[in-house]
Amino acid sequence: MKPIDLRLDGQAAIVTGASSGLGVIIARALAAQGCAVLLAARRQDRIAALVAEILGDGGQAAAVACDVRDPGHAQRLVDACITTFRRLDGVVANAGTAGGGPAETEDPARFAEVLTVNVGAVANLAGACARHMIGAGGGWMILQSSILGRRAGTGAGVAAYTASKGAVEQLTRELARQWAPHNIRVNAVSPGYFPTAMNAPLVAAPGRREALVSRIPLGRPGEPEDLAGVVAFLASDAARYVTGQVLGVDGGMSAW
Repeated sequence: MKPIDLRLDGQAAIVTGASSGLGVIIARALAAQGCAVLLAARRQDRIAALVAEILGDGGQAAAVACDVRDPGHAQRLVDACITTFRRLDGVVANAGTAGGGPAETEDPARFAEVLTVNVGAVANLAGACARHMIGAGGGWMILQSSILGRRAGTGAGVAAYTASKGAVEQLTRELARQWAPHNIRVNAVSPGYFPTAMNAPLVAAPGRREALVSRIPLGRPGEPEDLAGVVAFLASDAARYVTGQVLGVDGGMSAW
């Protein structure tokens, strides 16, 4: 049996939502394994700083300003990756947004925007990448779900967000089924509680963070290395027989 290899040398991938939070963790993880990364986000200054960091560490990276609400973003990112790195092997569709509040008073326009960003833009980017990968002989995709894609939220309410992440998980399975004959693997990660700027308001109330952590069997929030290893695995040949799966990265929180 060949040794297990998580290296991604010679590959290139797109990472959306790479300006903060989980996107930064993912970009660093791929670059550390030798993958060239095209970082996409709205905040140009932040992705430029991350590019400089990766280059300083001996990796390969480039940045493209991107708003995933623009339908044209997907093909532009594919074209930019191929122009910059002469190839496109993978994509991590990480960009997302959240809405909160009681469902009975939720703004329908905001609900629709959450679905546009978290589902529609993901499907759009996946399709653009697949059109290239089909002709190139294959590739890999990692979509971003959440523990709230498989269970209800707590607090005031996150109906739009939970609906969008449930849709991402089903989209993962369907895209994997359609593109498996083209050697394209499609999986998703479903993180639990990782402290980020996006979820900071959810744990701002006194005692809220402690209550959340108390529901995690491993007894702590997620750390960057916890997600980095999973992403590296799913992108690598070590996961070459894994497709259509949603991998929980939640310290056991979704198990009970």
